[in-house]
Amino acid sequence: MDALHDPFFFTITCTLLGLIVGSFLNVVILRLPKMMEQSWRRECSELLAQPVSTETPISLSQPNSQCPACGANIRPWQNIPVVSWLLLRGCCAQCDTRISARYPFVELLTGTLTGLAARQFGFGPEALSAFILIWILIALTGIDIDTQLLPDSMTLALLWIGLAVNLFDTWTSLPSAVMGAMLGYGSLWSVYWVFKLVTGKEGMGYGDFKLLAALGAWFGWQTVPVIILLSSFAGALLGISILLLRRLERDTPMPFGPYLAGAGLVILFFGETLMTEYLQRVTL
Repeated sequence: MDALHDPFFFTITCTLLGLIVGSFLNVVILRLPKMMEQSWRRECSELLAQPVSTETPISLSQPNSQCPACGANIRPWQNIPVVSWLLLRGCCAQCDTRISARYPFVELLTGTLTGLAARQFGFGPEALSAFILIWILIALTGIDIDTQLLPDSMTLALLWIGLAVNLFDTWTSLPSAVMGAMLGYGSLWSVYWVFKLVTGKEGMGYGDFKLLAALGAWFGWQTVPVIILLSSFAGALLGISILLLRRLERDTPMPFGPYLAGAGLVILFFGETLMTEYLQRVTL
């Protein structure tokens, strides 16, 4: 236990843990949407009294990891975070098909942010809860980029974890956390309906409401306007850049969850400084 209180040892240990968790998050990002699709197909078949599909069920643990091109099983040593990708030179060991660089990127991102949280917060409940928040936000970001879905199983879990953590005033008081969840959901819900009534289109999904509600539950109602400002600014800037670079249509749907998640991480690491600056400007 004494070693865990040593900042250097704790930071290195948590960084390595983050790399391992990042490898698992790659599995979550890839498989959870497929698990949801299987569940929806099964429910639709039952509702319509049609034969239920006999496809092999997918879970986070089964089947074993395989190359999507040739189907070769990935051996344990080929699952070592980052190192395996480098040793394999970014290719499948059997068929030489390119392995996306996103896999080591997610592992490095998870390891880096976990290590930074360990260094900033030290051994204790703040660091432990920060790890959970970081890991879930990374998984949600990857899933939303791929599928434009934010699974309830993750957003609602994040909300309840935030409320539970703040029973002990870890990040904010419990009343502030509850009001943050209400304000987070209600604000985007209102924007959604105003936009839909004016344009007849859906500007965002309900998953975005739930994610902002979860972040409000973690950091309190005072941070919700800042998170909205940060995510909207980043979303507008990067969204316009992507549309121009890829020559996409203006109506091309783009996920908003990654920007909310990014804003949440900014609040996690720089919340006190940002809130002080924000409140000073608001009260001028």
